Amino acid sequence: MLPPAQARPGRPVAANRSSPIGRHRGTMSKAASRLAFVSSDTTDAKAALENLSARYGQTSVEDAEIVVALGGDGFLLQTLRDTMSTGKKVYGMNRGTIGFLMNEYRAGGLVERIAAAVAETIRPLEMLALTHAGETVSALAINEVALWRQSYQTAKIRITVDEQIRLEELNCDGVMIATPAGSTAYNLSAHGPILPLDAPLLALTPVSPFRPRRWRGALLSNKATVRFDILEPEKRPVNAAADHTEVKAVASVTVRESPTATATLLFDPNHSWNERILAEQFRY
Repeated sequence: MLPPAQARPGRPVAANRSSPIGRHRGTMSKAASRLAFVSSDTTDAKAALENLSARYGQTSVEDAEIVVALGGDGFLLQTLRDTMSTGKKVYGMNRGTIGFLMNEYRAGGLVERIAAAVAETIRPLEMLALTHAGETVSALAINEVALWRQSYQTAKIRITVDEQIRLEELNCDGVMIATPAGSTAYNLSAHGPILPLDAPLLALTPVSPFRPRRWRGALLSNKATVRFDILEPEKRPVNAAADHTEVKAVASVTVRESPTATATLLFDPNHSWNERILAEQFRY
């Protein structure tokens, strides 16, 4: 633990400080040298970036072992995409609105918090979309792959799971496949189930289903491959999106969990993902 004189926000440690402060500096510098701080464009996030980088030093994202993301859930997801499959760990601190995926923001004791954090590995979804014009688009999604109607008419979608047709025709505003990490986002708003982060499951959730009206979706194995075929694509055009990557006028969309791509998220042990999931389910 750093002495009080060194723990003041905004004061970088001088290289020529003598004992007793110097006794702690070597350990602190070695740990802090692993950290890269990145932030969203909000005022609070930028202020936190300035404070923390002055306090702990700043390493480039390329050279860092741990990336500290300052902002909201959307910015954290972008940071996870940027560091996908690099082996880097991402520790988020909330400088946004909801911050469901984020740890509480505190400037002090950051190195110790990161050392004690619990790592969760996230596997994104792979989307392969074929457009009505014949173009093929692939993208990764940490939250969900979602389809929704492009016009005033409901979409008509056939759903196939592992090459077996499960729903010949779904009339709806849309439908999505959500990961456990994304189950508390758009999926939850569409009344889909909340999934623990380590659950080997995907949530298949309709958005405003018209027929069959009582269908509320399904829980699928994370090994499943799901194909959506758009019926009457000219009359009832449908768009698809893998998180922020949108494809217009799709003819079919195939989704599966990526067998290779991974991202690693760090949580404080007293506020783990599974605890948040449990608390969320008892909130209403």
